Amino acid sequence: MSEEVIDTIKEQIRENPILLYMKGSPNAPQCGFSAQTVQCLIACGERFAYVDILSNPEIRAELPGFANWPTFPQLYVQGELVGGCDIVTEMYASGELEPLIKEAATSPE
Repeated sequence: MSEEVIDTIKEQIRENPILLYMKGSPNAPQCGFSAQTVQCLIACGERFAYVDILSNPEIRAELPGFANWPTFPQLYVQGELVGGCDIVTEMYASGELEPLIKEAATSPE
């Protein structure tokens, strides 16, 4: 793994309380799983950061090994990997996601 890319990933996760690594952007997702995850996050009503892994091939290559999670999207909340599309949509449906997102959005740095 490239230490420089890993350092960038760590910095992105540290600096953004809610961060989604996805294909495309929230306004133009490039895969159905990313689109579904974005819809769950938008429904929670808080701002979130994202990284388009399609325009960041180094991050796309390194993140699965760093996170020990092979697929995209990947949602991080307060520095912790929450999971991918299935986990996020299940958490949204059960009511677990919104309080987690709201707390992360309002908690002090």
